[in-house]
Amino acid sequence: MTEQGPKTWFLTGASRGLGASWARAVLGRGDRLAATARDAASLKPLVDAYGDQVLPLGFDVADATAVREAVAAAEAHFGGIDVLVNNAGHMLVGAVEEATDEQVREQMETNYFGAMWTTRAVLPGMRARGGGRILQVSSLGGVVAYPALGLYHASKWALEAVSQSLAAEVAPYNIKVTLIEPIVFQTGLAANSPQTRPDDAYAHIREAHDDRATHFVPGDIEATGQAVLELADAEEPPLRVLFGTGGLDLVRAEYARRLEGWEKWDGLSRAAHGSAAGS
Repeated sequence: MTEQGPKTWFLTGASRGLGASWARAVLGRGDRLAATARDAASLKPLVDAYGDQVLPLGFDVADATAVREAVAAAEAHFGGIDVLVNNAGHMLVGAVEEATDEQVREQMETNYFGAMWTTRAVLPGMRARGGGRILQVSSLGGVVAYPALGLYHASKWALEAVSQSLAAEVAPYNIKVTLIEPIVFQTGLAANSPQTRPDDAYAHIREAHDDRATHFVPGDIEATGQAVLELADAEEPPLRVLFGTGGLDLVRAEYARRLEGWEKWDGLSRAAHGSAAGS
């Protein structure tokens, strides 16, 4: 891992939203970037502005073979990858019952398996080079879950779980893993994502979803760029970090409810253990 001097980044979903802002922050300080998107042509503004600092790569993160080829191309071009940022994703809005089988699979393929394939692809190189950073873009929705976003939450909760295990697995190799949990930023994520076909039976959850959205104050996308750089440079980065304000109160309430539920039903839990020794 490059401790001093320019770092080499591999960033998925670099053409818009948070990814585009982070790409500019990375390149603006002189680092090198393998910028990826489904369509490499969408990365032309970065290439025009930063030239040889950028390697544009077009592929679908859900395609494991294409991911491995892209990572290999970036490693060959730059000599290695110091920081992986798994940012590509979409948000399926709708009730669990409303989604088609294909939509359910696509949500997991992009948000979970896409991050899985890129993570697995960079690990051998990072281990061989003695370190690296993996930044997984989760969400506040990777910690809490609301109606109308169940499938999106499922993809982020899965990413949270595997990343926590991964962090312990790769710590001996000086590879640090951080889950970035943005709260609300106006990135166009929902507008650019597939949507379920509304069923009147679930009109109530859509109303609740729309009402809940009005209570969040969107953060400044450009401010997140410096935060990402700080995480990549931190000697001891956190496993989890929220991006934005208001999330900590929601997380506290979420865990308080979980503990209350477990404690309320602890008698049943103990009964389910049976009469085994030590119960």
